[in-house]
Amino acid sequence: MNIYHVGKIYYNGDTVIKKIGEILLEYNIISKYQLEDALDLQKKTGKRIGEILVELGLIKEKLLMEVLEFQLGIPYVDLNAYDIDPEIIKFLPESLARKYNAFPVKYKEGVLTLALSDPVDVVAINDLRVITGKEIQIALASKTQIERAIEIFYSAKDSIKEVLQNIGIRLQDESSYEDLYDEESAPIIKLVNTVLFRAISEGASDIHIEPQGKEIRVRYRIDGELFEVIRWPKELLDSVVTRIKIMGGMDIAQKRIAQDGHFDFPINDNIYDIRVSTMPTIHGEKLVLRIFNHQRMTLDLKYLGFDSYELDLISKMLQFPHGMILVTGPTGSGKTTTLYSMLNHINNSSKNIVTLEDPVEYIIDGINQLQINPKAGVTFAQALRSILRQDPNVIMVGEIRDRETAEIAVRAALTGHLVLSTLHTGDAVGSITRLLGMGVEASLVASSLIGVVSQRLIRKICPYCKEEYQPEVQDLIALGLGVNQKLFHGKGCNLCNKSGFSGRTVIAEILLLTQKHRELITRGNLTEEFTKVSKQMGFRSIRETAVKKVIEGITTPREIIKVIFSN
Repeated sequence: MNIYHVGKIYYNGDTVIKKIGEILLEYNIISKYQLEDALDLQKKTGKRIGEILVELGLIKEKLLMEVLEFQLGIPYVDLNAYDIDPEIIKFLPESLARKYNAFPVKYKEGVLTLALSDPVDVVAINDLRVITGKEIQIALASKTQIERAIEIFYSAKDSIKEVLQNIGIRLQDESSYEDLYDEESAPIIKLVNTVLFRAISEGASDIHIEPQGKEIRVRYRIDGELFEVIRWPKELLDSVVTRIKIMGGMDIAQKRIAQDGHFDFPINDNIYDIRVSTMPTIHGEKLVLRIFNHQRMTLDLKYLGFDSYELDLISKMLQFPHGMILVTGPTGSGKTTTLYSMLNHINNSSKNIVTLEDPVEYIIDGINQLQINPKAGVTFAQALRSILRQDPNVIMVGEIRDRETAEIAVRAALTGHLVLSTLHTGDAVGSITRLLGMGVEASLVASSLIGVVSQRLIRKICPYCKEEYQPEVQDLIALGLGVNQKLFHGKGCNLCNKSGFSGRTVIAEILLLTQKHRELITRGNLTEEFTKVSKQMGFRSIRETAVKKVIEGITTPREIIKVIFSN
């Protein structure tokens, strides 16, 4: 099918194809006013109207693809559900795939089928035909799916195995051993860069490089779970550790104490902040590299996974001019991200917002951020005293760890400041008990505390291999569901590393204190009556929220049992 376009209207032979906005309007998918707003944005940004509608949340990307399929008569391919042969990428160079946002899906009898996000780009199609020397058949796929497929199926760096083979050859020649990491083209540098690149491409948050008895185990943490990637020869340990220490600005001669460092790692248009931690073990130094991407971080409460009821409660908390809001949960439960999103929600030019952090994880314009440094005498308590003289409206304390910090934070909340902080407690009521246990007076806690958000992170079912199934009876009983209840899980696909999960979301219990709560705290009554009052005010426990996510098909019973019920 030969399609070309004139202006903003596509033509197919003698037939005029309607503009996508007109189709969506005709089928009442969007309103006239929404289309007008999108067209105004198109004039300012130059983006395609469909892309803008997706970004505004007015339509889903899959719906956009289906409408484009109807509009253009070009078949839509869901790359996340398509069984792709890894060998197919040899027909299309990676440089072309990235340049034209194209991905090969099939080759048969001299015809190469390419999925493109812009299937009417005649120039791109002609270039692809000439350079590949193949007859081209076009299919339609979303831009994000193509980009992800490229990252998964192409190796933009040398493969780990190829680099290891090269290193093996070098190790046989003792004279070339020192060259393993002395030059930019050296194998050790390539090895470290490849491991970093692959981890980032696969969405890992951490890289663990762990010396074992005879090998080095490399694992990635993806969606909170550790997955073994590869094992290296033990002879590489000193070279790898030295290379990473050099990158992180650490002491390469010191091997018997733990060290911390960091470095920037650029990929395409993004710069990743890599935090390095070393620890001596009986088999050698263990490394953990934590990956941060400030550019991709969306600090918006509505994108973290809170439902409308929970968002309304948090919004009410943030409207208080002074008082204390706590976010609680174990390590790795997303507390810091929630705190940053809260600050971002209230950040404007009329407020002086100051944060105390260890470490500063995300840089936010308009906020004064202070790095805690205990070695230099800058503790949370000491820094909190100092910033109270800086006329702040809002103070974020990264974590309340001791009685001194707790008392200063509470008194700051009582003297006209909005204080946000975290505690390591299991539930909302437990945070109140923890403050009292630190020695803070019950009356001060009751007067200062606005509310508590207690949260966890759970893995979401992969949307591309999601299917209905009949859970085991014991799982349904654990959730308090009927034994015939059907739920959802992911069967596993290439796009989720066969795990059945993709991404994480928050589950939470949110306690917004009332006058009755304050009276009970003052009396030290945090038992059944406190729970009864909370229920009367609409309080939902974290377990109730978790079960709701299972019923809605967001996660699985086993994930909830592992993350929530086992705590």
